[in-house]
Amino acid sequence: MYPAYVLTGAANEHYRFNLKAGNGQVILTSEAYSSKEAAKHGIESVRVNSPLNERYERRTAKDGRPYFVLKAVNTQIIGQSQMYSSAGAMEHGIESVKANGPTSPIIDETAD
Repeated sequence: MYPAYVLTGAANEHYRFNLKAGNGQVILTSEAYSSKEAAKHGIESVRVNSPLNERYERRTAKDGRPYFVLKAVNTQIIGQSQMYSSAGAMEHGIESVKANGPTSPIIDETAD
């Protein structure tokens, strides 16, 4: 079942997707989208941009934990990782998005 993009939401709500690794762990979470079609375009943007190291911005949360965001060519954030316990774990997460992002199928769990 995984790796996959899991698309969630319903009409009159926001749509989001999570990219899950082979073990089912969420490795990238999208922003909120106003439509299912916009969320699907977000997935396509992840597919295009995830292999490119320069699209990842490594960040540190206020509590000191590392995380990353994936940006499109227009510098808009298209996904964010979880908080990691170390920089090494974060880099492993980036490698997982690079490996799974381009080809993972979509599992549509939307309510409409």
